[in-house]
Amino acid sequence: MTATSATTAHPASPTPPADALPRPARLADVKGWFFTADQHLFAWFLDRQQRRQERGDLVELGSYQGKSAIFLGGRQRAGDRFTVCDLFDAPAEDAANDREMRTSYATLTRRSFEANYLSFHEELPTVVQGLTSVIRDHVADASCRFVHVDASHLYEHVRGDIDAASAMLAPHGIVALDDYRSEHCPGVAAATWEAVLNGGLNPVCVSGNKFYGTWGDPEPVRAELAEWLTGNPALWHEEQSVAGHRLLRVRPHPGAAEPRHPAPRHPAAATRLRATRRPAPRPGGRPRRVVRRLAVDLLPPVVTRTLVAARRRGGRR
Repeated sequence: MTATSATTAHPASPTPPADALPRPARLADVKGWFFTADQHLFAWFLDRQQRRQERGDLVELGSYQGKSAIFLGGRQRAGDRFTVCDLFDAPAEDAANDREMRTSYATLTRRSFEANYLSFHEELPTVVQGLTSVIRDHVADASCRFVHVDASHLYEHVRGDIDAASAMLAPHGIVALDDYRSEHCPGVAAATWEAVLNGGLNPVCVSGNKFYGTWGDPEPVRAELAEWLTGNPALWHEEQSVAGHRLLRVRPHPGAAEPRHPAPRHPAAATRLRATRRPAPRPGGRPRRVVRRLAVDLLPPVVTRTLVAARRRGGRR
C-alpha cells in the first residue's frame, strides 16, 4: 500500500532500457502484498465480468512495485483503459504522509514499477503520479467495473479514495479495499465500515487482507461466488452477517495453488534469473531446508524447540 500526497499528475515516463533493472522471472519475484486468496478473488470477479460482458475500465489507487497491477493488466480486455495512480517517489507534503512514505515505502520508485510491469506486458497502463484525490480528473464517473484501493492508510485519505471509487464505478462494479483489518492502519477499517454503515457500500466478501463490495445489488454476485467457493480446492469460506449485511469470509486452504498469472515477456531471461537465485547446495549435497527438516524430525523435542527459538531470534545453528 502506497501513501498518497499532494503533487501534480505527470505523463508516463519513457520506457526504461531493457537491461536497466532486473527482470522479474515470475509474479512472485515482484515485491508486494498480494496473496493467494486475493489473487483467486480478483480473477473470479474479473472473469465473471468477462462472462457477463459487463463493460468498464480498471483503476488501481496505490501500486507499490506493481504486483497486483501486473495481475490486473493480465485481465485487461481490448478497449479497456487501465489507470494506476500512485505517489511513487514524488515528495509528500503533509507530515503524516511523509512519515508513512519514509517508514513503509522507502524503496518505491516509479521506474521500478514501470520496469516490473513491462516485464509482463507490452505497454504501461495510464500512470497518474500524485494525489489519489486527482483520480477523478483522469477517470470518468460510472466508467469502471473494478477499482482496487491500496493507497494511504490514513483515515481522511482512505475516505476520499472510497468516495472516488463510488463515483468511478458503474452499478455492477466491484471495489477491493486493502488492509481493512490490519492493526497498523485502523483508519482504513474506520473508513471501510463507515462506508458500509453510512455510504451505501454493500459487502460481498472479505479475505484476510481485502474487503470486496459494490454500490449495486450484492445478492447475485454473492450467490454466484458462494456457489463457486463450495467445494473449491483452493479456498475455504463461510457466511457471516455484520450489522445486517451478509458477507462471505474467504481464506486459502493450506498449500493452495495460485491462479493463472501473466507470463513474463522474456522467458529465457526469466529462466536464467531463477537459476541465479537458487541457493547453493550444502556440503554433502543436502539443501539447507532438508537438513532443517531432518533435524526437526530426528532431534529430541527440547533440542528442536531450542533451535527454533534461536532461529526466530535471528540465529542459525
